[in-house]
Amino acid sequence: MSTEIKVSTSDEQEGSLKVAFATNDSENINAHFGSAKQFYIYSVTKDDAAIVQVINIETKDTDKTVALLQGMDIVYFVNIGPTAAAKIINSGIFPIKYKEVISIETELNKLQNMLGDNPPPFIKKIIAKKAA
Repeated sequence: MSTEIKVSTSDEQEGSLKVAFATNDSENINAHFGSAKQFYIYSVTKDDAAIVQVINIETKDTDKTVALLQGMDIVYFVNIGPTAAAKIINSGIFPIKYKEVISIETELNKLQNMLGDNPPPFIKKIIAKKAA
């Protein structure tokens, strides 16, 4: 079972990404996908990044966690098992694994810069798919 905290926001902006960060402290990407206590969800555009939801994970169940992340464009974590990675990819979510802990704020800034400049191919593909 998990609990969700949703922040009321206006409709999703064109060109925005919905991004999930696996975290155990609410500030850093510092959790293994399968043992994350929370996923902080942000809406990210080239001009803004706003938290829109917090998903608290209370049981280790990969299928339930993947289901809770439906609608995400990208999910960040420090590690993931092969079965969970396949389930994430098959759900249309782009996984990003970091080898070391990095702050969520740092990654949000990096994403905003990528969206404002010349986004890498994987981000262009996400945006094109959402616009279709």
